[in-house]
Amino acid sequence: MALKRETRFEHEYLDDFEDGACIFEEGDTGRDLYIIQSGSVQIRKNTPTGSIEMAIFRKGDFFGDMALLQSLPRYASAYSIGKTRLLILKPAGFLLKIRRDPTFAFEMLQQLSYRVKMSNDRLLEIVKRNQLPMSEIQSILKLLGGGGNP
Repeated sequence: MALKRETRFEHEYLDDFEDGACIFEEGDTGRDLYIIQSGSVQIRKNTPTGSIEMAIFRKGDFFGDMALLQSLPRYASAYSIGKTRLLILKPAGFLLKIRRDPTFAFEMLQQLSYRVKMSNDRLLEIVKRNQLPMSEIQSILKLLGGGGNP
């Protein structure tokens, strides 16, 4: 739960979170984008074998982009690590921020590209380690490349 809310503009505000506070839960329908001003945030995904840590984000990082850009429910849950201050952009605020600061959009694209590369590298490491059949590898790569269903 947020400690304090400070409104900056109509579509953006600052929120402070205590250590361990849930920022949003997997499946939530919110579309806000979060930019970490201080503290850290852990992203966790529920799986059939339990919750796994997907990422830890720190000052300057953003998260919540998948729900914002794809208009889908939250893919994972987010929890504050230590006292954390977040700049929260509503979808309209996101568009205004890009208009006010076009470099923000470029920096965001760079970060998203880096995340895709890291995910691909992790996938290739799993493929090497588990010696998956070539047909399964091709199906996975086709799906990742936007080719639809395997």
